[in-house]
Amino acid sequence: MVTPLLSFDFGQFLPPMLRGAGVTVTLVLAAGVAGTIIGLVFGVARSAPLAPIRWLASVYINFLRGIPILIILLFLYYEIPLLFPYATFSQTLTAVIGLSVYAGAYMAEIFRGSIQAIPRGQLEAGEALGLNYLQKMRYVVLPQAMKIAVPPGIGFLIALVKASSLVSVISATDLTRAGRIITSQNHAPLSTFLVVAALYFVISYPLSLFGRWYERRLA
Repeated sequence: MVTPLLSFDFGQFLPPMLRGAGVTVTLVLAAGVAGTIIGLVFGVARSAPLAPIRWLASVYINFLRGIPILIILLFLYYEIPLLFPYATFSQTLTAVIGLSVYAGAYMAEIFRGSIQAIPRGQLEAGEALGLNYLQKMRYVVLPQAMKIAVPPGIGFLIALVKASSLVSVISATDLTRAGRIITSQNHAPLSTFLVVAALYFVISYPLSLFGRWYERRLA
């Protein structure tokens, strides 16, 4: 029997659900910042003039992009403590690490594409001024590439909000797990997960609006 939507007790179940939404936002923000830093490092490395550095960056990017985020989370949570007994982290920290390395691989490709979008003539102008590779990146390429990377980066962040629901498999109490716990209490999965979906929309939609506004500003 499916419990009607109106039977959902907002006074009882909304507070824990909002706490779960807060965990989801925290996870996405932490992983977004860490993933951006990781992506910037590997995106620059992917465009480096030295082939071994490009190859190492390529291995990281392609490997992480080639496996599901669920496998990354399960490996970090169950296998890493077996291989390294002192590397046992909480569910939340494991979720942040997993989402960060996953985001880092995708952000690296976004930064690589943004760097390659900078006209070659600007690099040659930097060389004419006597700048080395890192100085050209710091003063010429990255300030422009960062602007180009913002719209696709926001698009990926929205995808990361939805991907973060998978951290519930390692018992991190995010929005999805909060919904599952509440469902086990009120036996009303339809109404509960409609509220969960609405909260994911509330988290994601402002990011979408910001991305559209920023794209119009760049145009």
